[in-house]
Amino acid sequence: MSADIFMTYEGKLPTSIIEEVKQLLPASASQKRIENVLSAVYEEYLDTLEEAGDAVGIVAAESIGEPSTQMVLRTFHFAGVSEMQVTSGLPRIIEVFDARKTIQTPTMEIYLREPYNAGKDLKSIAQRILETTVDDYVSSISLDISVPQIVLAVDKQALAHIDWTVDMLAKHINKKFKKFKVAASDKEITIKPGKEKNIDDLVKTRERIKKTFVNGIKNVSQVLPVKRGDEFIIMTAGTNLKDVFELEYVDTTRTISNDLYEVESLLGIEAARQLIIDETVKVLRTQGLNIDVRHIMLVADTMTMTGELQGINRTGIVREKASVLARASFETPFKHLVNASLVGETDELNSVVENVMVNQPIPLGTGLPRLVVRRDV
Repeated sequence: MSADIFMTYEGKLPTSIIEEVKQLLPASASQKRIENVLSAVYEEYLDTLEEAGDAVGIVAAESIGEPSTQMVLRTFHFAGVSEMQVTSGLPRIIEVFDARKTIQTPTMEIYLREPYNAGKDLKSIAQRILETTVDDYVSSISLDISVPQIVLAVDKQALAHIDWTVDMLAKHINKKFKKFKVAASDKEITIKPGKEKNIDDLVKTRERIKKTFVNGIKNVSQVLPVKRGDEFIIMTAGTNLKDVFELEYVDTTRTISNDLYEVESLLGIEAARQLIIDETVKVLRTQGLNIDVRHIMLVADTMTMTGELQGINRTGIVREKASVLARASFETPFKHLVNASLVGETDELNSVVENVMVNQPIPLGTGLPRLVVRRDV
């Protein structure tokens, strides 16, 4: 019988709300009580809906824009790690809403599977994720111009952290520099050019050897294990979700990056939409600001409605507007007007901006309804 009551509200209430009511209601609830609860929820739901003709875009812009003027213009540093920081405040909001492809501080939050999220091998896992180069495993790199050769003094203790030997490091370098003769001893690796090279070439080669990738996840320059709630996660400076997802001890269902385009390419546009919401809410809460999440959701929907990420700027959603006057009102008006006149583009004056420009009532609020008179001739 209770199932029939819930079925009467299908189509009236979102499925997520119906499911939440089912979970929260006690099993002993009577039919009358279920009916009363659903009726009250439905009335509350109707009160949350916007009326036709409400200027939701303008309200959302004001709701986000006004508190944003109070944001702190600085970055957020992780506790205890002064070098590791995340862009926060207004600069991060601008990054998100502009959908910038290059962000100041790309980061990942890496969640771990059991039992690793309880702290098992946490330091070792973090070390394996950190990108390391040859320079991290040598105490010095010298240039012997009399031979000539490059001599690497290997730090065997550092190599032990990744279970490598001097010979293994020498073979790895040899794969990257096949035209050189690489030899290993107990604590040194010597690299000789295969043919005569001048000093400038050797100096450049030495710098390339220093930066040669050895271990870890590329682009991850720093790692920081952090306890969040009852589990440990790993924060990173730098992001590479694709490679991190291939690690067996990583929980791929929760691990996330703050790079919108990386998330879009790997997880899809819906994940990018959710990231826009999450990142914006995170920044606002960090700043002590409270904004109705529906305004942020509207912005996220607008940025992702075409199936691709688009920033709120002249190269993003403004460029996609159907109205030539609306496009011209934002930036580069001369260019838009000339291009529209060349192809004979027509403006239907359906939105707010273009009607304001031509001094007509806008199709919102009291300007939305029209009076129609039927005359008998």
